[in-house]
Amino acid sequence: MADAKIRLCVNEPLAAGQTVPLSRDQAHYLFGVMRLNTGDAIFVFNGSDGEWRAEVTAESKRAGHLVLQSQTKPQQMPPDLWLLFAPIKKARTDFIVEKATEMGSARIVPVQTRFTNSERINRDRLQAHAVEAAEQCGGTFVPEVAPLVRFDRLLADWNPERRLMFCDESLVGARASLMAAGPTTKWAIIIGPEGGFSEEERTKLQGLDFVTPVSLGPRILRADTAAVAALTLWQTVLGDW
Repeated sequence: MADAKIRLCVNEPLAAGQTVPLSRDQAHYLFGVMRLNTGDAIFVFNGSDGEWRAEVTAESKRAGHLVLQSQTKPQQMPPDLWLLFAPIKKARTDFIVEKATEMGSARIVPVQTRFTNSERINRDRLQAHAVEAAEQCGGTFVPEVAPLVRFDRLLADWNPERRLMFCDESLVGARASLMAAGPTTKWAIIIGPEGGFSEEERTKLQGLDFVTPVSLGPRILRADTAAVAALTLWQTVLGDW
């Protein structure tokens, strides 16, 4: 049997001896793109049962089957951290979703702010990017990409038990702010749009008890850079790194 190199996210329950049917797209990828054959091995995961080594037992252009052999990784859940961001240009929004997945976000929430460039998202496409990122980075969990939500509705429905890290470009320093926020395991990070938050939005965030304002340094960062910087900061101070 060839050594397993490819990882695939599937929707089936995973256990030793389990047969996993492949969708048409998965079959095309494995057999048409990656040129796998019957007897070849891959790694599979479903977001809840860890990672498993599987063998191709049937193949065709439109379908196929895998049989699970043994678990290779236990299920590893990320911290209870959400990333909230204002959608930007298509490729850069894709980048944010991919990096949020790789860096351990548990949920990804697009937010429509006053200066958000896009009033709609292709949620299915972004979710597919999250799946691909999990496949590439070796993770066993795929974060949900939530529907686009308006800024005011987001805060109106917010559970105050979840602290919100507000990346405020007017501040200096961050580590002390996070350490002083108090013990909690539920967090979210909010990143503004390319034009920044409006004054009304900034005032609203600054007045909420569950919000922890932090700085991402003395320079203004692009929205996609800010997302990576904020996730890195949180993971370093409070996360599982």
